[in-house]
Amino acid sequence: MYRNWASDPEVTKYLTWPTHTGEAITEGILREWVPHYEEPCYYHWAIVLKDSGEPVGSIAVMSLDERVEKATVGYCLGRAWWHRGFMTEALNLVIDFLFNRVGLQRVEAYHDPRNPHSGAVMRKCGMTYEGTLRASDRNNRGICDACWYAILKE
Repeated sequence: MYRNWASDPEVTKYLTWPTHTGEAITEGILREWVPHYEEPCYYHWAIVLKDSGEPVGSIAVMSLDERVEKATVGYCLGRAWWHRGFMTEALNLVIDFLFNRVGLQRVEAYHDPRNPHSGAVMRKCGMTYEGTLRASDRNNRGICDACWYAILKE
């Protein structure tokens, strides 16, 4: 995680968590995550290359609203693996899992408009652009707009 994506400021430029400046930070984050895997509604995965088992990114449910059966998904991928279809494959699998195993009705995601490649992934996965909320989020570049996409199970 540290080597492949969390320490790269280009990868974390539009994320809401800071670039990791040392392996100890990544180790600490992983130690925090592990106990949550005991919880039935904790959905956070590594994206792993099939041939080597090398972790190259992550994808997670950032928020879950069971009341309306929806999840907001976030993801990141190491720069060496950009534009090769890995994130589209991972997001498609997560959408399918959330609809067919978890039983949700809506999966949504958003991106900073300065990161249009993230929106392209969402569109490739069948998500529909629903609008841009101006100055509604904060990432490593500061306060930013958020372009929202969603897909419904129906």
